[in-house]
Amino acid sequence: MSDDEEYTSEEEEVVEETREETKPPQTPAEGEGDPEFIKRQDQKRSDLDDQLKEYITEWRKQRSKEEDELKKLKEKQAKRKVTRAEEEQKMAQRKKEEEERRVREAEEKKQREIEEKRMRLEEAEKKRQAMLQAMKDKDKKGPNFTIAKKDAGVLGLSSAAMERNKTKEQLEEEKKISLSFRIKPLAIEGFGEAKLREKAQELWELIVKLETEKYDLEERQKRQDYDLKELKERQKQQLRHKALKKGLDPEALTGKYPPKIQVASKYERRVDTRSYDDKKKLFEGGYNTVYAETLEKTWQERQERFTQRTKSKLPKWFGERPGKKAGEPETPEGEEDAKADEDIVEDDEEVEEEVVEEEDEEAEEDEEEEEEEEEEEEEEEEEEEEEEEEEEEEEE
Repeated sequence: MSDDEEYTSEEEEVVEETREETKPPQTPAEGEGDPEFIKRQDQKRSDLDDQLKEYITEWRKQRSKEEDELKKLKEKQAKRKVTRAEEEQKMAQRKKEEEERRVREAEEKKQREIEEKRMRLEEAEKKRQAMLQAMKDKDKKGPNFTIAKKDAGVLGLSSAAMERNKTKEQLEEEKKISLSFRIKPLAIEGFGEAKLREKAQELWELIVKLETEKYDLEERQKRQDYDLKELKERQKQQLRHKALKKGLDPEALTGKYPPKIQVASKYERRVDTRSYDDKKKLFEGGYNTVYAETLEKTWQERQERFTQRTKSKLPKWFGERPGKKAGEPETPEGEEDAKADEDIVEDDEEVEEEVVEEEDEEAEEDEEEEEEEEEEEEEEEEEEEEEEEEEEEEEE
């Protein structure tokens, strides 16, 4: 069924429904033979048909507009799908190129590293060969051991530490690279039996030579280990003698850390909780200053405690005032609080006077001690002078 047939069937249904709704109910007896009534009914039907036709035409126009818009949207969607597919294809191509470039760069970097490692190992092998040759050629009179300086490599690690931290795969790879230029390929193509025998004899002599060098190096290493052990033992003996001279334990200086300082007497029974700085300051003098500081501190603490005390008022006295002498007048009510405050002030002044007197007494005692010391020194000087005079008289 096409769209036009659907629209016509829908229009017919709408027209029939509207006719049934607008059809006025007629009585069978009303206006059967009246021509005016029939004419009015026909006019109404014709007006209704015209109105329905207008509605249908308007609906068709709206429907065609919606169809056009839907068609445009579908075309736009199809174009967008095509562009998106092209963009995805371009992006996939770009990703593929990027991945290929990354793989190519990684391969080039790996090849560069292998080449650099090969060059480095070749240089190390050349140095080793030169060192072996120099060791063979040099005189044996010098020391049979050398102390190499520490070489700080990458991340502050020495070459030996870096060698220990290498993985198994790295060591295998370095071994292959090293063997590739240490072991030269044998060029024996086209050799006869005589030449092959000569080549085998040459290789055998080379093996004997290398084994001899290996044995010499092992013996040299044993000798160096023995010398190092002997040097360490001598150093320990020297440190033991040094510790005995200082009155310390013989093994005090041979350990990893320096000996502990004895800052307390071994005869003290109580636990000494003072720090090293406190014990060191005991021998620096200045006891008078420390004593004055402690006195000042205790005075400040007591004064602060006294000023922060709770001042409670005495209960009101209804009988005879305590301490009242015969013949004295009665104290007015307002003067009791003032008198209590005056008593407190007087107490404060008395406390201050006592502290000042104590300080004065201490100062006087210190002065008296100094005067006594001076008098003793003068007496000693006079006695020495008298002795000298007596000696001079005896000599005369």
